[in-house]
Amino acid sequence: MFTLTSAHYFASETHKTSSAFSTSPCKMRICKLHGKIRFYFILTVLLLFIVGASLTALLPKVDHDEVGALRRDSRPRQQQDSLADSFTIIMQTFNRTDLLLKLLNHYQAVPHLHKVIIVWNSIGEKIPRELWDSLGPHPIPIVFKEQTVNRMRNRLQFFPELETEAVLMLDDDTLVSAPDLVFSFSIWKQFPDQIVGFVPRKHISTPSGIYSYGSFELQNPEGGNGDKYSMVLIGAAFFHRTYLEKFQKLPSEVHSLIDETQNCDDIAMNFVVAKHTRRPSGVFVKPVDMRNRERDASSGYTGMWHRAEHLLQRSYCLNKLADIYGSMPLQYSNIMISQFGFPSYANHMSKN
Repeated sequence: MFTLTSAHYFASETHKTSSAFSTSPCKMRICKLHGKIRFYFILTVLLLFIVGASLTALLPKVDHDEVGALRRDSRPRQQQDSLADSFTIIMQTFNRTDLLLKLLNHYQAVPHLHKVIIVWNSIGEKIPRELWDSLGPHPIPIVFKEQTVNRMRNRLQFFPELETEAVLMLDDDTLVSAPDLVFSFSIWKQFPDQIVGFVPRKHISTPSGIYSYGSFELQNPEGGNGDKYSMVLIGAAFFHRTYLEKFQKLPSEVHSLIDETQNCDDIAMNFVVAKHTRRPSGVFVKPVDMRNRERDASSGYTGMWHRAEHLLQRSYCLNKLADIYGSMPLQYSNIMISQFGFPSYANHMSKN
């Protein structure tokens, strides 16, 4: 007689239970459910991969220069917004330290001003940094850029301290009121690819093909005989900083012409802008309060525009620049923007 021991019985029962469980309908449903879950999981991953690859292919290609620019401009967004709503004054000075300090004190109170860069052309003379700092504190930082050679075009360098897109270039004998500057800055933001300033001039064509440099006289609009201008001088004007880079890349003949005459860098800048935009180089804003403070300088130094040959040199530069460019890019405009309506001829020509 075959006898079943407890061990054999346990093993036998375990095998029966396991067999019965593995073949039960419940076990089969669970396996099928697990299989479906794995299938849908794999399918979802594949779909996500395909969609991701497709979207990546649709993205615009970015060249290395753009990537570099993005990496360089790593400033916080708040700081970038602040710089976009600010401008930097660049002022070139020579032998007018006392007047310079008066102007710096005035411009410290101008809204939206981020920084002042002083192009120090007084070669061999100590910059007034210690004197200026001793009269502080000052809300607007001042940067002195000492030059090794006294050149007119020194002011048109692209300085590493320049952080704002907007540049306000001012002569060191010119005082413009804060309201005029704030208003003009708002106008420049509407015309950022043009020069927006307070001093319009024009080129005059002659039948012989020779160009002459002339002033701008705004006639009474009621008479219907308004004048036109083709340049806005940069001695009191806003423009985009990229034009400083473009100026540095001009043909060497242009730089030589400016150094030869110690003149005409502002005419050359109007050529740069007109050539780039293929439109009038500037927008004239009628100032309410702009004054020449040349007589306030104790040195008695007078500007180069007093020289007898000044206007002749300007006409000479117009023709030389047209020869270098192979054409005359300057275009005429009669746009004049004023805070308080359209002024009469007498108001425009009044002396402050």
